[in-house]
Amino acid sequence: MKLKNVAIVSKFGSKISENAARKIVKKIQKIKSTVYTVSPITVDGAKMVESLENLKKIKLDLVITLGGDGTTLRTFRNLQNETPILTINVGGNRGILSEITLNEIDKALQSIKKNEIWLDKRTRVMASCDGKQFDPALNEIYINRKNLTKTAEFEIKFQNDTVKQKMDGVIISTPSGSTGHSLSIGGPVLHESLDVLIITPVGPVHRLPSIVVPDERIEVICSHDCNIVMDAQVIKSSSFDEPIIIKKYKKQAVFVRLKKKGLRQMTKLGF
Repeated sequence: MKLKNVAIVSKFGSKISENAARKIVKKIQKIKSTVYTVSPITVDGAKMVESLENLKKIKLDLVITLGGDGTTLRTFRNLQNETPILTINVGGNRGILSEITLNEIDKALQSIKKNEIWLDKRTRVMASCDGKQFDPALNEIYINRKNLTKTAEFEIKFQNDTVKQKMDGVIISTPSGSTGHSLSIGGPVLHESLDVLIITPVGPVHRLPSIVVPDERIEVICSHDCNIVMDAQVIKSSSFDEPIIIKKYKKQAVFVRLKKKGLRQMTKLGF
């Protein structure tokens, strides 16, 4: 893999992650790459951008993230193309999405330069509403009612089928997100390479199981004003009876892996 342009992204507000980022910048500079950092990380010879959104304007060969799963999700949301990410768990909790720890970085860089890696491509989803398209999510899109004093009715359409029931909300999850919020309320764990989506009802009045759909378009209409939550990090709003369209994003998320193996997330969760 050519490493002409590389970006380093650290966990927001973590001094441990920021210090680690500065050390990795210097390692990348030794292989004659142009390195981009995100404010407040400054290193002599590196180019600093003010926010992750600025990375959308740069053609990158690799992004290295230092943090936990939140940092990984935030970074993927701001990458519109299939730029590979090497995820390093620094200052995170479990680091379910992380590939390596900090002490493995030299080995990882050698493997990348020799192209002795595997690119793990994952499905992303994108929501749109009222003519506006939102940034893609790697794990899930959660739609819930704003009014907590009255149960809302959700109408969910996919392919030629419709499910209609009163509930608190619905999660549209990718296989990557199947080990997240969807799992916590009874959704299935899916192999990460599958090209499907999971519809998981939240608090249905009548028992309604999760539905796995091989579909590229899901429509959700709620009888109440709703929140549209992307990867538990970004919240948008929709008005009652306004269709919310969920689609697979045209570009996949790409992880740099040192070894090819499946069910990584289940293993890290202790299953």
